[in-house]
Amino acid sequence: MDRFREMEAFVAVVDSGSFVKAADQLRSSKAAVSRLVQDLESRLGARLLHRTTRRLSLTEAGRLYLERSKQILEELEDADSAVGLTTNRAVGQLKVNAPLSFGVLHLAPLWGAFLATHPEVSLDVSLNDRVVDLVDEGYDLAVRITRLPDSSLVSRRLASTRILLCASPQYLAAHGTPRTLADLARHQFIGYSYSPSGDTLELEGPHGMESVNLRPRFHANNGDTCRAAALDHQGIVFQPTFLCHQDLASGRLVPILPQYKQRELGIYAVYPSRKHLSGKVRALVNFLATAFEQAPWEN
Repeated sequence: MDRFREMEAFVAVVDSGSFVKAADQLRSSKAAVSRLVQDLESRLGARLLHRTTRRLSLTEAGRLYLERSKQILEELEDADSAVGLTTNRAVGQLKVNAPLSFGVLHLAPLWGAFLATHPEVSLDVSLNDRVVDLVDEGYDLAVRITRLPDSSLVSRRLASTRILLCASPQYLAAHGTPRTLADLARHQFIGYSYSPSGDTLELEGPHGMESVNLRPRFHANNGDTCRAAALDHQGIVFQPTFLCHQDLASGRLVPILPQYKQRELGIYAVYPSRKHLSGKVRALVNFLATAFEQAPWEN
């Protein structure tokens, strides 16, 4: 840092023609500027300026050093400006991660509008249902569906979704409709591989918390696959409304055990830090927040 201050003081003295004017330009004192130039000459082991009571003039070493100093300071200013532009404007590549089903159903239709609004941004979108490490894997932002976001990350809530039990009318006609949570143990169940509780389901019922250990005949690590199996009358699923709200509205799937409290999860945009947030990330967070202000599955 001192080397840059010395260089800046030297260039200011030469450009202004005096230590007093350089001090005014740098908002410093004449003594401080003089000390910086003296320290610079001492460090270099060369005199850069001839000083008289009337004027200053450059030595040969001073002329060489001035040329390179100006170049370095200009490049530094360009670098600062570039970062400033990136911080304040939506510029550059955005690496985004999101859950597969949510990404296909609800994010994919939005990317065109986002890119059209922000022509200097490019997108690298990765969809999978595992929880990625934003920092280690270099993601700018992730969309996560969870009860509480990772406390080490910054988040903005975009919407919410309910997780509910449902099945096709044809399956229920063939196997009967469960009346209690315990009844699920005797039914065909379609398990989601990434469920944090595995094949144990716990819900709050009329008489408090209840749990049941399920024995799924079918497992999948993707919600769309679970939904497709339910629509094919293969069993009961426990899936989010963002995935199956249209099936519920049309009657292709029907809710089961409505007397049990439905689990609610938040849908969040998460990113590593609020400090020095880049313009591109800020733009995407704001865009998504606006896009999901009236999420259709929340109605």
